[in-house]
Amino acid sequence: MLASRTTTLIVAVLLFSAGCGKVPADASATAGPALVSVGPEAITVISISTLNSGPAISGSLAAEKTASIRSEVSGAVVAVLADPGARVAKGAPLARVDDTVLREAWLSAKSAVTQALLAADIAHREAGRSEKLLAAGAIADNALESAKRNDLAAQAALEDAKSRLASAQKNLDNTVIKAPYDGVVSERQVNAGDIVSPGSPLFTLVDPGTMRLEGAVPADQLGLVHVGSPVKFVVSGYPGRDFTGTITSVFPSADPMTRQVRLYVRIPNSGNGLVAGLYATGRVASSTRQGLTVPAAAIDQRGVKPLVTRLKNGKAEVVEVSLGMRDEGSDVVEIKSGLAAGDTLLIGAAQGITPGAPVKVSAAPPSADQPKKN
Repeated sequence: MLASRTTTLIVAVLLFSAGCGKVPADASATAGPALVSVGPEAITVISISTLNSGPAISGSLAAEKTASIRSEVSGAVVAVLADPGARVAKGAPLARVDDTVLREAWLSAKSAVTQALLAADIAHREAGRSEKLLAAGAIADNALESAKRNDLAAQAALEDAKSRLASAQKNLDNTVIKAPYDGVVSERQVNAGDIVSPGSPLFTLVDPGTMRLEGAVPADQLGLVHVGSPVKFVVSGYPGRDFTGTITSVFPSADPMTRQVRLYVRIPNSGNGLVAGLYATGRVASSTRQGLTVPAAAIDQRGVKPLVTRLKNGKAEVVEVSLGMRDEGSDVVEIKSGLAAGDTLLIGAAQGITPGAPVKVSAAPPSADQPKKN
């Protein structure tokens, strides 16, 4: 009797244990992947945009027109009329040098011209009278020849006196240092009271209306660079702003050490927004076209063929794509096949979501200056 009860109890325990083990096995077999929630920063939408390809270029900006203004006369600086940063017009005085000695030289040269002019006039009249006297037989031929030689000598002396006066006038004018063109004084190397001589540096004047970027490209990409090619770049200190320049010259030889070819890019700066010395990075737009683009970070190229993770009908799926041009400047890649405009792709860590898993995109949290709704 006891053995029968024991056997019955063992059978019941075994059946209960088998039943308890079967329920989780069936539940795991029927349940799908869990819902994954991602933020808006984990998705990107395919769109049609412009792609640019070409060699990268970088360098510092410099004013295309820069003048180092130097003294052309000797003397003491009596006045400085422009400070660094001052905007000046062409012909505006920048400084004055003591002109006492040069003004005396100019007055002497002017007096010499007056005397030479009077002497030349007398000699010319004498030559004319000698011609008339010779015609009347009153003088010999050699007297006329002597009068003509005196006339020529007096004319030569007059030209020499005029030349000396012009030189004295130029030296006198050079005591006033003037701006050679419209620009901005970037440096001042002189102060009132300084003694200067010909060649002494006084000012540095720049024209900010046009800037120049000196850069270099690899020699193997020289075929993509031509005079007149546009260059799109960004400048440190101007976040979010794009600038466009034009290649004006390409050096005829490559650097033997770096195998780089130098070039110059001219950048219009009508608003004077750019300043010299800033660092710029950009790319020569040697090829431009419209196409479907996605961020390079959305493409998995670790395998044989490039793949993307697309969000379709609320689920993640892996799609094989064909790639085209890559725009290094904006870090986007052209999609030639496999996707369509408006498709949503997962990027970043979201690319690791299991294919087939349901995905929900959560709303972006309100910004600090945006009040929350009650």
